[in-house]
Amino acid sequence: MNRFRRIFGNHKPLIAMAHLPALPGTPLYDAAGGVAAIVGRVRADVEVLIDAGFDAVLFCNENDRPYQLTAGLDSAAVMSRVVTECRPASVPYGVDFLWDPRCALAVAVAAEAAFIREVATGVWETDMGLLNADAAGLLRERRRLDADELAVLMNVTPEFASPLGSRGPGAIARSVTVSSLADGILVSGPMAGSSPDDSVLTEVREAVPPEVPVLLNTGARAETIARRLKHVDGCIVGSDLKVDGYTWNRVDADRARRFIDAARSG
Repeated sequence: MNRFRRIFGNHKPLIAMAHLPALPGTPLYDAAGGVAAIVGRVRADVEVLIDAGFDAVLFCNENDRPYQLTAGLDSAAVMSRVVTECRPASVPYGVDFLWDPRCALAVAVAAEAAFIREVATGVWETDMGLLNADAAGLLRERRRLDADELAVLMNVTPEFASPLGSRGPGAIARSVTVSSLADGILVSGPMAGSSPDDSVLTEVREAVPPEVPVLLNTGARAETIARRLKHVDGCIVGSDLKVDGYTWNRVDADRARRFIDAARSG
């Protein structure tokens, strides 16, 4: 069975983002609050998300702007601590490290996460420079770490990036499911919090075999989620759950409950 299905069964999971404040050494790090403040903030957000009824939580170093393509040892260590201390006991959880898949894998193994979300394939022109992904190295590292049950969800339309080459999202997604053994395909808009066009979601879903899940990765909103879930196999949501809908703010309990109600009303 597909790793994604082993984690979530056959229903369409609603996965909520637990965005970490900036980690040590990054420009926006709160040195006065220290790592303890990061843990406290994330723990509070996770509690709100679980109370609202989300099916899973995805931890991400969202505020480490400007992002790097290679993580430092300090970032891996701190993120491992935060995920371990804040992980929910009642639902699955995952790890995303912007923009280093091997760091996400290492943190996930250390914190016993069920899945990771990453850009694992292709060559991309990005705000961070040229990204040359390495799915082969990532999945071999998963095998080396004896983490074969860990699902790798692969983003085929990453934010802040455009592909080098002429293939469209559907052709890329179809190829990735064969060549790179993706456990799930993620479709994103051009930036965090922005939504892909419905036509892109439809193109990818039609291109990928039905047994491979396709998830809306950015731009999920309470106003439109019931309609969009008819065309995909789940979603990952962050910005719409935050105070004022701003990606880097705290989770708003009312917005989180509103999203759950809207998604499950359909």
